[in-house]
Amino acid sequence: MPSAPLSVVSLSGGLDSCVAAAAARAAGFDLALLHADYGQLTEGRERAAFEAIADAYGARRRLVVPFAGLRAIGGSALTDASIPLPEGDLDRAGVPVSYVPFRNAHLLATAVSWAEVLGATAVHVGFVEEDSSGYPDCREAFLKAFEAAANLGTRPETNLAFHAPLLHLRKRDIVRLGVELGAPLHLTWSCYQAEGEACGRCDSCLLRLRGFKEAGVADPIPYAFIPADLRP
Repeated sequence: MPSAPLSVVSLSGGLDSCVAAAAARAAGFDLALLHADYGQLTEGRERAAFEAIADAYGARRRLVVPFAGLRAIGGSALTDASIPLPEGDLDRAGVPVSYVPFRNAHLLATAVSWAEVLGATAVHVGFVEEDSSGYPDCREAFLKAFEAAANLGTRPETNLAFHAPLLHLRKRDIVRLGVELGAPLHLTWSCYQAEGEACGRCDSCLLRLRGFKEAGVADPIPYAFIPADLRP
C-alpha cells in the first residue's frame, strides 16, 4: 500500500489548530506537528496541550521550535511584560495588542523548511479570518502570497500546497467540525494569560466561549470566570 501524503501542521495547542489537524487527518494526510515557542505568556500550558494532542493523534513526527527573536523584538502583550493585556472586547476595532508582529511568517517559513526536509506535500494551519481577533497575518491573501513565495524559494519538486480549512468559518462552526471529526477538544488551551484555569476574560477566551455557546456544545476546559451572557 502506498504511504499517505504528509502535511506539516502548525499546532499551537489551541482550539483552531487542533481542529485543523483533525481536518488534515480526515483528508488523508499523515501529520508532522510543529509547535512554536516564542516566549508567550502561557507557553508552558500550550506546550503541554501540544504534546497531549500529538499523543491523541498518534503523531510520531513532532517539532518544537523556539523563536527567541520574537520575544526580544516585543511589541505584543503576549511577549512583552511592559504591555498590559486588556480585558477582552469582541467589538474592539483594529489590531489588538495581543498580535505578535509578523509571527505567522516566521512560523510558516519554519513549516516550509521542515516540509522540504521531510518531503511533505502540504502545510496545514488553523488560520481564521472571519471570526477572529483580526490579526493581519491570518488573512487568506497573506497565506496565498506566502504559498507562492514558498514554492518560488524551494526545490522545484517540493511543490507545497497550503491549507487553511477553518479560514472562513465562524467559531461555532469550528467547534461543530471538531466534534464531528472527533478532535480532542478537551486537550486544547486557548487562554492568553492563565495556565491553571482559563481566565474567561481575554479576547481568546471570549471568542472560544461564544463559539461553544453558539454551537450548543459544553466547553470541556475549566474557567476561573465566565461572563453571564456566555454561560451555557
